[in-house]
Amino acid sequence: MNTSEFILDKIAPVFNKQGYIGTSLSDITKATGLTKGAIYCNFANKEDLALQAFKLNVGIAIIPLFKLVATKEGAINKLHTITNYHRSYYDLLKDRGGCPMLRVSVDTKFVNPLLFEAAEKLSQKFINGLTDIISEGISKDEIQPDTDVNKYAQLILTMIEGSSLLAFTHNDDSYITHAMDFIDDILIKNIKK
Repeated sequence: MNTSEFILDKIAPVFNKQGYIGTSLSDITKATGLTKGAIYCNFANKEDLALQAFKLNVGIAIIPLFKLVATKEGAINKLHTITNYHRSYYDLLKDRGGCPMLRVSVDTKFVNPLLFEAAEKLSQKFINGLTDIISEGISKDEIQPDTDVNKYAQLILTMIEGSSLLAFTHNDDSYITHAMDFIDDILIKNIKK
């Protein structure tokens, strides 16, 4: 592991727990045991470090889901893969500060446009993936042809992110479990052929 990887490994959970804006340089040096000079020898500035930490957190929390869904066949199966993955999301991220996409979106919207843009692009990628899955289901006669693709994609992502927010706020994964059950038992059943 090189120095940059070491720094990211130590600081990514700190950024996600304390916030990308709320994490100070002293928090960074304390977490890594390195000097300010050693940090900035590897990263251009705090914003660069925060962006790389966000990418690492996304790589741990969200990219595995995208890869898992890509291995599945059938729209309904892919949607259930998403809800099943999220049933263990709380345990995956409880020690890392919660959902990185949610955390960065809220934390940086008005103060760090570059980092917010990265979260916004990730959110859009998630929406696009959901619309592609639902559209595929319509074209393969798995999903009702009159399904409002954008509406259902937005509802699913909203329930995922909203339940994550509440689960981490209340330290209670039942918010996620109940939301995933609702997506499976109501939303997916409603559009399934």
